[in-house]
Amino acid sequence: MEEVSKVTEALLCPPPLLERRVRQRQPTASVLKSKLKQGVTCSVPRVRSTLTGFFPVVRWLPKYKLREYIWGDVMSGMIVGIILVPQAIAYCLLAGVEPIYGLYTSFYANIIYFLMGTSRHVSVGIFSLMSLMVGQVVYREVFLAGFDLNEDSTAASPDIFNGTLGTNLTDGKMHSVELMGVQCGKECYAISVAAAVTFLTGIYQVKEQVIMAVLRLGFVSVYLSAPMLDGFATGASFTILTVQAKYLLGLKIPRHQGYGTVVVTWINIFANIHKTNLCDLVTSAICISILVAGKEIQERYKNRLKIPLPTELIVVAGATLVSHFGDLNSRYGSSVSGHIPTGFIPPQVPSFSLMPRVALDAIPLAVISFAFTVSLSEMFAKKNGYTVRPNQEMLAISLCNIIPSFFHCFTTSAALAKTMVKDSTGCQTQVSSLISALVVLLVLLFFAPFFYALQKCVLACIIIVSLRGALRKFKDIPAKWRASHNDTIVWLVAMLATALISVELGLLFGVVFSMICIIFKTQNPNVSLLGRVKDTDLYEDMEEYENLMSPPRVQIFRFQAPLYYANKDSFLKSLYKAVGVEPFLELTKRTKAEKKAKEMFTKQAKANGEKTNSDVVVGLIQRELEFHTIVLDCSGIPFIDSTGMATFKGLVKEYKEISVSLLLASCNTSVIDILQKGQFFGKNDKDMSSLLFHTVHAAVLHANRAPAAESRSEDSVV
Repeated sequence: MEEVSKVTEALLCPPPLLERRVRQRQPTASVLKSKLKQGVTCSVPRVRSTLTGFFPVVRWLPKYKLREYIWGDVMSGMIVGIILVPQAIAYCLLAGVEPIYGLYTSFYANIIYFLMGTSRHVSVGIFSLMSLMVGQVVYREVFLAGFDLNEDSTAASPDIFNGTLGTNLTDGKMHSVELMGVQCGKECYAISVAAAVTFLTGIYQVKEQVIMAVLRLGFVSVYLSAPMLDGFATGASFTILTVQAKYLLGLKIPRHQGYGTVVVTWINIFANIHKTNLCDLVTSAICISILVAGKEIQERYKNRLKIPLPTELIVVAGATLVSHFGDLNSRYGSSVSGHIPTGFIPPQVPSFSLMPRVALDAIPLAVISFAFTVSLSEMFAKKNGYTVRPNQEMLAISLCNIIPSFFHCFTTSAALAKTMVKDSTGCQTQVSSLISALVVLLVLLFFAPFFYALQKCVLACIIIVSLRGALRKFKDIPAKWRASHNDTIVWLVAMLATALISVELGLLFGVVFSMICIIFKTQNPNVSLLGRVKDTDLYEDMEEYENLMSPPRVQIFRFQAPLYYANKDSFLKSLYKAVGVEPFLELTKRTKAEKKAKEMFTKQAKANGEKTNSDVVVGLIQRELEFHTIVLDCSGIPFIDSTGMATFKGLVKEYKEISVSLLLASCNTSVIDILQKGQFFGKNDKDMSSLLFHTVHAAVLHANRAPAAESRSEDSVV
């Protein structure tokens, strides 16, 4: 008897309702006034806080543990600097500028990030992907300005490059254009274009930070999925390999402008392969063999080797000596780097006349630059147990582009390979970046001219071997496919679009396709009918779990996606298919059956001479359904819009016409707020307690209680 009374009490007494807290929003004017007052308030603590926030080095450098940190920072800084020098010279081939500018870029970027970065391990400087994207802009603008893109077989002599950007002039026989009131040759124009696009890249990044901070939308980089970025980087790596292939063979063919660079370049290479320079080919084969062997030894014995092998530096030094004493340039026509001057060029304002021409090109550069920088800084911070400030990282990388653009540099970003070297060689703070900058400075001041005889094919070998990690991603495709079909398709689309169309459109295609995949997922989400675990109030998918019992005459439907205008129809089709009853069709069937029954009953009554009673006819043809209530489990619906709310309203009305109740369960507060604003629960929410329940079990109890009361009332009427 006691158990029966408890069950009866549970059925008749509804569970207690949760009460929402009343939140009083302050007026917008007062909020803005308060923030403005706080922003213009000036005090010594506020100035100190702003200074340390803008320059994090002021905060951590006084606390620097000299004995504990200095050895690791010096070692990692020197090793990265040694790796950085040949890469800085090599990546200028991608960027389409002279080697000296790669050294400038590496020097200034390391200094600025040392002052402003919050990551202890990230190495900021030249990056192959950034260099490729800058180079595409540079080669296009140089071509449009009327310069010859065919590379000269002889090295540039020191008198052509005479130390300042403004006086990098050519004689009357060579083409030049006027830029900022000064006649500018090919080299001058190329770095002017690179500096202009770099300046705009930094400006876009600053604007992005301000806009996103005001609107609280977060970074655009969060919309760049990992598979998309990975595929984009792999496609770009294949493009870099293609662009550098001509140097391995010593072919002097211009870089293709426009779409389909990979396809057109390989066609040109095979069309001119009979012109291969055997000296460059042999040199490339030897250098690649040494570089790959060094990388393999490094990977195989990385636990035993305390420092990375400086394979690039050894190859550069050896190749330079062989080229110099063998006179490979004049004897075999091998292309060499040419004169690299010492010292610094006076700063100059980037050309504003070029900026409208490169304004669109700077957008993907800005996005990719800060996306890689922020993601790498957060990844290594998590690995080493500290935190970074994404806003400050955005500011740091933007100023690493804006300030160096005045000193003839091109776009920078965090580089994964050099960051991993810093992490593996004992780096503790950004003092290591300062050490790397000092190594580059020594080369700029004293050793740069010694690279005159360095062959370009050697630089191309360094670039191509550095792509091994990205190109190895092709081996991971089967594992990616097994893990996630969707992510693999996104990876392939981004990779193919980047490699076969262009780098910029590859990024756009990747982002758009990723978003389409997300929309497709919301339009085709997982749906299920739920059953109850015996002797519990737990309900789960009946197709996924065994030994579940469907509640008597109640259907429980779960929809696992937001409900909005794009997937409203999918939601309705899924619901109708799951419960097996579409209210409009059911009502139509009943209407037709009723009409047919009336006609037959009337005809039969006339034949018997009796009076007709339509109410009796209606009662005879009413079809009883297998259920009287549908419970919508809204726990998987994060939000709805006005279309979703209207869909709920329409379902309640339509199912009511066929005597089926519709109840909502497990709605989050944002969904409840939308329903209340749309008066889903009636005026003043009068029907809220009978339509909305905090749990599925509470809705099922209410559904089983309501029909019992209705049946008792109907029996009394009968």
